[in-house]
Order: sequence, then structure tokens, then C-alpha cells
Amino acid sequence: MEAGQLVKKRVIAVIPARGGSKRIPNKNIIDFFGKPMIAWTIEAAIKSGIFDEVLVSTDNNQIAEIALKYGAQVPFLREVASDDFSPVALATIGAIKQMEYYKEEKYDIVVQLMANCPLRSSDSIIKAYQEFLKDSTKSILSSFHYGMFNPWWAHKIDDNKAKPLFDDDLRNMRSQDQSKLFCPTGAIWISDVNDLKKYNTFYSDNYRFYPISWLEAVDIDDYDDFKLAKAAFHILNDRD
Repeated sequence: MEAGQLVKKRVIAVIPARGGSKRIPNKNIIDFFGKPMIAWTIEAAIKSGIFDEVLVSTDNNQIAEIALKYGAQVPFLREVASDDFSPVALATIGAIKQMEYYKEEKYDIVVQLMANCPLRSSDSIIKAYQEFLKDSTKSILSSFHYGMFNPWWAHKIDDNKAKPLFDDDLRNMRSQDQSKLFCPTGAIWISDVNDLKKYNTFYSDNYRFYPISWLEAVDIDDYDDFKLAKAAFHILNDRD
């Protein structure tokens, strides 16, 4: 290699999609506007053009077959973190290690794209990735700004009594004077691979948020989320 020549970083997209969803059975492959839900994420990843590999990490043969149909790689089934309790980052780390062994390659950057976030666009993936490359941030997590669901007004209910979570001086401010709060969404999480392996989480000691539209951020866990995602899809695509 000539002096001064840049080494291209190898970038892998990992789409975790286990088969044991409880609240929505077969959630990752349920029909979403004419395609299995996971297809929307696979196609956005491929369209972005930034990945050396688009890998689906699954423990389920049916999901694997569908993922292959839409252009993802599924050279193996998941070996770790297929239960209801393991953090998804551990599944992603396991998938990278399996892929590195299988391909005899090392990867520099991983972009985790959750299959139950079907509305994030390829353009948002590209912009988040570009933002990640700008500085020494170890990881970037997609997020959205809380709107009408303002956490400063949050209460919990104990013994049928409502109790505010925050002090009155914060809770009773005018909304325009309150600090903006952001919620992470599983749409686009990016990390240096070595740092992800070191911390076992995308929440490294120097993580930051990358805000995206709430329309693209919808994270589907139950049927109410599914209805919201359908409404967001219509808004994004100007459908009646």
C-alpha cells in the first residue's frame, strides 16, 4: 500500500430477528404493506450502498429463508442470545464473531438495524453513518424528540394515587421552557466493532444520539405500535 493511501473500513449491517416474539407472533415477518416486515429493513440497508455485508441474525429457518429472498446474507443461524432476556447487542456481537469466522474477515464498523423498525429510510441510514464518521464518537443511537408525550409531565400510579416523577419546578414549567428530551429507537445503532465488543453494548462511555423523525422511529413491539406504524407509513407515503 502506498504511503498516505487510506484503508477502506469494512462495514457490516446486522439485522437481529429472532423467531420467538410473544406479543406479536412471527412479528419480524408479519405482513406490512405487502412485504414481510423484515424486508423493509433489508431493502433500506441494501439501498444505502454503504455495507460490505447485510447480515440477518436469526434463530429461525423461516425468517432466514425470507431474508435470503430479499437479498440479505444468512450463512448461519444464531448461536447466542436467542432468549427473551439477553440484550440485543449480545446477539449482534455474536453475529459479528460468527461472520468473521465464516468469512475470515474482520469488520471495523457495525450498524445494527432492528427488523421491527420498518420505516427508517436508506437516506437516514446514510446520514447517521456520515454523522458517525465525523468524530471519535464510539457509538451513535437513533432517537426521536418527545412531542405531546412529554416525560416532564410523567406520573406513576401507586395504590391508585398519581405521583409525579419530577419536582414541581420542572414539571410545571411552560413546555417551551423545558429542556428537550429524546427517546432512543432501535432504527439505527452504529458502533466501532472493537468498542462494541469491549463494552458489550452500544451505550459506550461516549455514545450520543442521532435524532430522526418519529415517523421513521416507530419501534413495533405490540399491536398498538403496529397500528401506529401503519399510520406513520400512510403519512410518509401520502396515502389516504
